Amino acid sequence: MRKLGLFAIVALFAFTACNSSAEKSESTTEDTLSKAAAPELVEKEISITINAGDDMMYDLAEIKVKAGQTVKLTLNHTGKLPKESMGHNWTLLAQGIIVSDFAAKAMQAKDSDYIPAGATEVIVHTKLIGGGQSDTIEFSAPAKGVYEFICTFPGHVGMMKGTFYVE
Repeated sequence: MRKLGLFAIVALFAFTACNSSAEKSESTTEDTLSKAAAPELVEKEISITINAGDDMMYDLAEIKVKAGQTVKLTLNHTGKLPKESMGHNWTLLAQGIIVSDFAAKAMQAKDSDYIPAGATEVIVHTKLIGGGQSDTIEFSAPAKGVYEFICTFPGHVGMMKGTFYVE
C-alpha cells in the first residue's frame, strides 16, 4: 500500500512537470511566431527637441535615429542672453572630423554665424540663436554610423557636444 502511494505521488509529480513544461514551450513558440510575423516598424519621421540655455549645456548628450529617416530637429535657446554674447546652434559633423580643429576654424567665421562658408565638415546645422529663440531644421539621417554634434559659438564646444547614432 505504501509503495502504491509513493508511486502515485511520483507519477503525479512527473505528469505535472511535463504538462507545465509543454505549456511553457507552447507559449514560447507562439511568442516567437508573433514576433517573427510582425517586423519592426520604423517611423519615417522622428521629431527631436534640444534645449540649451545660458549655462552652455545641451539637455541631450545622445540622439539615436535610423539611416534615411527624416529628422525634424528643434533647438530652443532657453536662456535670456542675446546671440551676440551667448549664441547657440546645433551642428552635425561628418564622420572622422577632429572636433577641436573644426571648432578653431568655426571661431574665425563670425560673419557667417560661426559656420565656415563651404564647410565640408558640416552635414547640417541650425541658425545661431539667442535667448528665447528657436530654430527647426529637417534633414534625412545620414548613413549608419556614429557622428558628433556641437555648438560652434566660440568656446562652447567644450561643454556643448554630443553623439548622434545612426542605426
